[in-house]
Amino acid sequence: MATVILSSFDVANFPDGGGHFWVYMQYAEGLRRLGCDVYWLEQFRPGKDPDRNARALATFFDRMERFGLEGRVFLYTLGGGAHESIEYIGANQASADAVLRRADLLLNFHYAIDPRMLAGPHRTALVDIDPGLTQLWISTGQLRVPRHDVYLTIGETVGTPAARFPDCGLRWVPIRPPVCLDLWPYVHDAHCEAFTTVAGWWSGKWVKVIQDGTEVCHDNNKRVSFLEHVALAERTNQPLELALLLADGDVEDRCILERHGWRVRDAREVACSPERYQAYIQGSRGEWSCAKPFFVKLQNAWISDRTVCYLASGKPAVVQHTGPSAYLPNGEGMFRFTTLEQAVAALDAINADYERHCRAARDIAAAYFDAERVVARILNETLT
Repeated sequence: MATVILSSFDVANFPDGGGHFWVYMQYAEGLRRLGCDVYWLEQFRPGKDPDRNARALATFFDRMERFGLEGRVFLYTLGGGAHESIEYIGANQASADAVLRRADLLLNFHYAIDPRMLAGPHRTALVDIDPGLTQLWISTGQLRVPRHDVYLTIGETVGTPAARFPDCGLRWVPIRPPVCLDLWPYVHDAHCEAFTTVAGWWSGKWVKVIQDGTEVCHDNNKRVSFLEHVALAERTNQPLELALLLADGDVEDRCILERHGWRVRDAREVACSPERYQAYIQGSRGEWSCAKPFFVKLQNAWISDRTVCYLASGKPAVVQHTGPSAYLPNGEGMFRFTTLEQAVAALDAINADYERHCRAARDIAAAYFDAERVVARILNETLT
């Protein structure tokens, strides 16, 4: 039985992120189902409000306990100064060091992890869940990634001749975003009304690239993509709903969406916990979503871990095309659009034979994104 440490990013600091929590828990659950001894490692960055810090920590540890990881969490902070001290919350240094030293693998999602965390485990693997962007950040010096033994990516074109971005001199091993099928069962209800999605309005940030020797910044926020498709809701009879993490000053943006016929919900209400996020997806008719601008620009054949959860739940997906894929289906259970007309046609096709597309969605998840298969590939690539 392999001992695997999963090094996540920003889960404890984002207690309202029910979907963000599931990104990493899918890997943890897949590893456990293959018999691995799994531990959770994460850096916590305290804010200025002690009460808010306490609530975030209480929420995090409660969720870890509910998912069977009590006593298997090493949450740490970094002190100030030139040689930052590592201090653990709810665990002692000796216990953490002992697990790190005996671990067969550290599966790392924290790109800028403190290199000291990588010194103990026998093998280390970086997991790139921002394909194309990660490589651009590395190549421009915006991101300094410590050395790992293996580099994994959910981007289908990363490190291939088809990539529109550098490989940074590294060998990238393609994997797929996993979903734990028994935790995400097929849920069919023909009366579910709205196609939905869950997203951060400002979740993409700006991307710096060098063009003709000059540094150019591009807006990669999801807001850009949603506003480019704002007319969709007026062109279909299918109700469309967005569960968005909006800022306090986004009143005008919300009004624009609603004037064009979109339903808008607060993601902090409908998806603020792992359970509520799952219930929101399971109560949806399907998913409609666009991608961040650079995922389309880079043509990385990216698919969201969120979309995979919709598919596993038997919810057909209509998502923006992010480049040619060797495996992603298009036309049954899942549609990849490049124009508004294609998106409208996809919604009509799904509604014309809804149950068939629901079953096809689940079949897609089982065929391509089963967590046990994804994790088995990871272990094969990293430990052999």
